[in-house]
Amino acid sequence: MVFHYQILNPQILNFMAIATAVQRGSFIYVYDEKNHVLTTIPARDGLHGYTSGTVSVKGGSFIFNYDERGHLISTTPTGR
Repeated sequence: MVFHYQILNPQILNFMAIATAVQRGSFIYVYDEKNHVLTTIPARDGLHGYTSGTVSVKGGSFIFNYDERGHLISTTPTGR
């Protein structure tokens, strides 16, 4: 049996890494490496943090994690 693997090129998938996320008022603006807005996300209780692939937003006793397109990918209780 022979398996073939193809490494996916991020540009083919239209994936742009998150370069920065900035809260302005009641929204969080997510930018790529070229300083283009990828998405905006409601700030809830505020920006918790971000990585190259996710943005974390505090909301009540939860952390909401979004991808670079603004889709909710997980919700985690804060334990408070």
